[in-house]
Amino acid sequence: MEKEIPQRLSTLGHPHRLSVFRLLMRRYPDRVAAGELAIALGIKPSTMSTYLAALSQAGLVTQERAGTSLLYAIRMSAVQQMFDVLFNECCRGRPDVCMPISSGPIPMTDQKFNVLFICVGNSARSIFAESILRDIAPDRFNAYSAGTRPGSQLNPFAVQVLKDKGIDTSALRAKHVSELSGAGAPQFDFVFTVCNQAANEDCPAWEGQPVTGHWGMPDPVAASGTPAQTALAFQEAYGALKQRIELFAALDISALNRLALQETIDTIGRPAQGESA
Repeated sequence: MEKEIPQRLSTLGHPHRLSVFRLLMRRYPDRVAAGELAIALGIKPSTMSTYLAALSQAGLVTQERAGTSLLYAIRMSAVQQMFDVLFNECCRGRPDVCMPISSGPIPMTDQKFNVLFICVGNSARSIFAESILRDIAPDRFNAYSAGTRPGSQLNPFAVQVLKDKGIDTSALRAKHVSELSGAGAPQFDFVFTVCNQAANEDCPAWEGQPVTGHWGMPDPVAASGTPAQTALAFQEAYGALKQRIELFAALDISALNRLALQETIDTIGRPAQGESA
């Protein structure tokens, strides 16, 4: 086992290969096309292929063909093995070193969990997620949403969907993630990205080490066609998010350690059959 660790560390020692690895970690459990990775990181496709080949050879990522595309994902078992060796064997499990990746219980926050949903525009998907969680489990969760590059107003189709569901939209607005970080901001227990573009961005780490997850799904704002077809795209996005959030809200969080909770959240985030991310 340990003989593989030097190769993996050496592979991650290259700054651009490390950037690819970090992006795939943020997108886990997604399988991401090599071309999308190249565009997101501003790397030539041929160079990206070289980096991905090195990560694959080190056993850190998996490769799968889908039509004409090659899709890549983190090999989480290999990553866990690498850190197990580093922290439990090399560092002898020292608590001052290992505590940041502790698999212990999730601490309660004022008896309710603070949950943040992030997308780029904060005009539809993250607004849906915030509204759904606030509607179905207000006694257990404080729900928030924000965008990395929010617009000035919410998407009118998204607002209409929420109104049709009987959800009050008067307090909803698009906001930047900076409003929910720093002094005076809530300390989040969970942070979810609900669009691939937001997950692709290298955001700073959140204070308090919240459990994170990526629940990417197609952007209904990008839907084309008739107004009826556009409205359907928003309804489908709402339905997909509602299904995931209902599964999340039903979890007995206090009964799960951090590792089990993370695995469950990753499972919830995997696209259903026939659903693209």
